[in-house]
Amino acid sequence: MYRYTDFDRLFVRQRAAQYRDQLERNLAGKLGEDEFRPLRLQNGWYIQRHAPMARIAVPYGALGSNQLRQLARIAHEFDRGYAHFTTRQNCQFNWIPLARSADVMDLLAEVDMHGIQTSGNCIRNITSDALAGVAPDEIVDPRPYCELLRQWSTLHPEFAFLPRKFKIAVSGAAEDRAAIAWHDIGLQLAKNERGEVGFKVLVGGGMGRTPVIATVIREFLPWQEILLFIEAIVRVYNRYGRRDNAYKARIKILVKAEGQKFIDAVGTEFARILADDVDGAAHRIPAAELERVKASFVLPQGVSEAGAAPAWPKQASGAFARWLQRNVHAHRLVGYRAVTLSLKRAGQPPGDVTTAQMEAAAALADRHSAGELRVTHDQNLLLPWVRESELEALWHAAKDAGFATPNIGLLTDMIACPGGDFCGLANARSIPVAAQITERFADLDEQDDIGDIDLHISGCINSCGHHHSGHIGILGVDKDGSEWYQLTLGGADGSTLSGASVPGKVIGPSFAADEVADAIEAVIETYKAHRTGSERFIDTVRRIGIEPFKGPANAVRRATALAA
Repeated sequence: MYRYTDFDRLFVRQRAAQYRDQLERNLAGKLGEDEFRPLRLQNGWYIQRHAPMARIAVPYGALGSNQLRQLARIAHEFDRGYAHFTTRQNCQFNWIPLARSADVMDLLAEVDMHGIQTSGNCIRNITSDALAGVAPDEIVDPRPYCELLRQWSTLHPEFAFLPRKFKIAVSGAAEDRAAIAWHDIGLQLAKNERGEVGFKVLVGGGMGRTPVIATVIREFLPWQEILLFIEAIVRVYNRYGRRDNAYKARIKILVKAEGQKFIDAVGTEFARILADDVDGAAHRIPAAELERVKASFVLPQGVSEAGAAPAWPKQASGAFARWLQRNVHAHRLVGYRAVTLSLKRAGQPPGDVTTAQMEAAAALADRHSAGELRVTHDQNLLLPWVRESELEALWHAAKDAGFATPNIGLLTDMIACPGGDFCGLANARSIPVAAQITERFADLDEQDDIGDIDLHISGCINSCGHHHSGHIGILGVDKDGSEWYQLTLGGADGSTLSGASVPGKVIGPSFAADEVADAIEAVIETYKAHRTGSERFIDTVRRIGIEPFKGPANAVRRATALAA
């Protein structure tokens, strides 16, 4: 993990002190709400439906056990005993009184954490592959480049007030596990024929009202120039992005509207930056700086490039075998595995984790993963450095802590935003719908029979639950003040399982809340009737299209209407 320097720590603590002064002036009536709002937002403090919401950055998903314990302390002392992990590798609290928010900022700074730029029209938390540094298909470790991007973008004076929020994702593996084509900028690390490292650059992806897949605007850019090229992209966006309509302000709208003109404008700006950079001082990344940052991403103490004595596979059966199949992942080092701690189980909203669970996960990380965890895009936690010889012991401990549900990649391993239970923007609640589906498909044998499937739920068109990229997507909509839910099929996030990124297609009129689980069951039964052999859900949808699913799903609405 990246180790904060003295400068980093001073920076974060000064920011916390600055925020405390701003908060105190606001509470004393000396700083008006209009003036205070952008200041609290750029430190991650929202005002939600019922209470303030704090969003804490977990850069590229990397989390130390000491940091997780501090989050647990904040949940216990300031919130209601739990936190929520998001699809963008952040941690959120929903019930912290704003008057106590500065105290939370101080506690975060103690463990090298903050909420800077987790909100506002600026460059947000840099996200990446949760398996970064350990994946066997990794081409280049993306973490040092993510860290350079984080440092460059934090409080960047030119990009503090963009037309709209701006999100960057980085992948360094053959498989895209960071959904880069769905981001404002997606970066794919690669090596050319000479073995030199560079980036494929994608621009203009996004969800929301207008789902758009990002456009490749550079096939290979030398790594030294990545900050300059992103600077050119964001300058063009800052100059020409719309500020008169929030729904049309994202860069995806500009790229879609202007096409080649946008790409040409970026090329012109990039050439100008290079021409002005006579002495190389403009932000070309020096090799020494990359090496300095890379030094933080060496193997943890006790882990060697030589690996460990292989201890798997061996005979396993029952629940342990099922857990090995679903929650344990291949590793680039011999004798090691990465292990997902599932945050998806009955009675608990997807991505939520209690104080006790955070303490337990931190203890598991210390015991089995060199004190390191990752927050995943799918709202789980991952231990990246587990010896194969310790898998059985870890399974028992994870089971005791409630982390061993063997459902990773299955129907109940769903993505869901907090929805209308918390968010003032939401049209409908996500959590009750997730609970209904989890209860309906609680049988693990049935889930195994259904096979790999991505189900994503958003409470509104802002798409925080990434419904567009779900094999099955559920979108909460408002109809005359009532909660309804629209179903889409065939979406994909760019992973090997999903295939190329594409938005799902709507299969018909929306469903009432108590119809959603029935509609999902009708979709699943249609898939089972049409699949060939062990064909996956997404492959069946692509082969037969969405038409065969419409009738059975929409029959649920007709049956409900008749019963009424």
